[in-house]
Amino acid sequence: MKIALAQLNYHIGNFEANTQKIIQALHHSEEQNADMVVFAELSIGGYPSQDFLEFDDFLQRCENSLQRIAAECKTIACIIGTPVRNHLPKGKPLFNAAAFCYQGNIQYFRKALLPNYDVFDEYRYFEPARDFEILHFKGAKIALTICEDIWDVGNNRLYTVNPMEELIKEEPDLMINIAASPFNYKQAQTRIEILRANVTQYKIPLLYVNQVGAQTELLFDGGSLAFNKNGFVAHNLPFFEESIQIIETESLTEESLSTDKQHIPEKIALIHNALVMGVRDYFHKMGFSKAILGLSGGVDSAVTLAIAAEALGASNVHSLLMPSQFSSDHSVNDALSLATNLGSTTEIIGIESLFATFADALEKSFNNKTFDTAEENIQARIRGVLLMALSNKFGYILLNTSNKSEAAVGYGTLYGDMNGGLSVLGDVYKTEVFELAKYINRNTIIIPVNTIQKPPSAELRPNQKDSDSLPDYAVLDAILYQYIEQKNGPYEIIKAGFDEKTVNRVLRLVNLNEYKRKQTPPILRVSTKAFGMGRRMPIVAKYLS
Repeated sequence: MKIALAQLNYHIGNFEANTQKIIQALHHSEEQNADMVVFAELSIGGYPSQDFLEFDDFLQRCENSLQRIAAECKTIACIIGTPVRNHLPKGKPLFNAAAFCYQGNIQYFRKALLPNYDVFDEYRYFEPARDFEILHFKGAKIALTICEDIWDVGNNRLYTVNPMEELIKEEPDLMINIAASPFNYKQAQTRIEILRANVTQYKIPLLYVNQVGAQTELLFDGGSLAFNKNGFVAHNLPFFEESIQIIETESLTEESLSTDKQHIPEKIALIHNALVMGVRDYFHKMGFSKAILGLSGGVDSAVTLAIAAEALGASNVHSLLMPSQFSSDHSVNDALSLATNLGSTTEIIGIESLFATFADALEKSFNNKTFDTAEENIQARIRGVLLMALSNKFGYILLNTSNKSEAAVGYGTLYGDMNGGLSVLGDVYKTEVFELAKYINRNTIIIPVNTIQKPPSAELRPNQKDSDSLPDYAVLDAILYQYIEQKNGPYEIIKAGFDEKTVNRVLRLVNLNEYKRKQTPPILRVSTKAFGMGRRMPIVAKYLS
């Protein structure tokens, strides 16, 4: 049997575009003599649709689209993810389902294991399935599951029910899993390990289809796979690209393959490609075309500009340089050199006179208090006002350039350098930003070497350096990783060898600045624990404060 894996980029709520794309993939696969096409989880309405799933109109449009797709499945079948209403008297109003469409008929297979952690909140909307059945098609018995249904494998069980343990009793010939599995830089390897564990346990081939593309902060890398019965990757679809690949299922039962046919890119390459896709899709799906950012000559804004230029085209990204009396000449020169290397437009608006006006207006109110954070924040907010003014006047979307290290400890100014429509680097630690800069320069110098090598500075007071206020970034990032991603408390982190005073100070800063992070733009998620929808912390809390 020939089964096409359709790894596509969907747009939440864009039913006409999604449906047309799905039908085109059906026709393309039919021309290639495929018997069936497999699409991703909740493809029709897009994932995650969140509270759109509470609107009857949204659900009706999902049903209408499914009927249009099913009408195209005359000589070819398809498996596609969709919400389906729960007509039982009890339980949540919906099921997360895989619809099997063929010759005018639609058969539903419902998801049993509903993740309710990190960015997932499926139990808010869906009722878990409790009955399991095999899909019969052209003489084959297929164990059809949806994403998490096959992730609860091995010794560390999270759920009381395992759908595959029920389905395997029917002696299926093939496993198919449709997924909407968000990207993080560890996910590709984890995915292979989980899928291989299923093949190893159940001794049958497995086809896995994931979606690709960005849905605001959630990024999807694709990376769809076909495993042979021995647990080796026989076919793989590319990362971060739409793709349709036809698999001969008979080949998955052969004994010859003994090594994986997949190469997982290095961590920084994955992060870079994910961020480029995230920026591109955010603008495309929102109907935006041009971006603006504040270009300081530092590494954060340099990396943001390089990523945005690759995603949108250099001519569609405008940079504003806003030097003050505290800015160094090399910062302006480095910023201009970068823009020239990329072919991106710039302009310069100095803020020294604007800052002087604010200082004069506030002189009496400040009552001769010495220069401190208040004056530093005024400069950042002046820059924020200028950027938003150009954004409003010309329809630019402001890209925020803050990194995860700064966001974690509150090293940023609300309504100033924390402004923006999208945070590009908000889930990238400062040490990783430097790695990204070097990766961007892997073939030729795009980001000036001086930008990468000079000590980081906000340049808001004379001779300022980040190290005046923060631990060395290598130490800071290591502590933050332990606390945020690993969810270790102060005792565990100190026990791991970190200085007690530094640990307590850093963790206190993280918790005290939760109120700032609640007001930041959406952050492109590339790690296992990003600020935003996947990390829920109280603002008013005593813990570590």
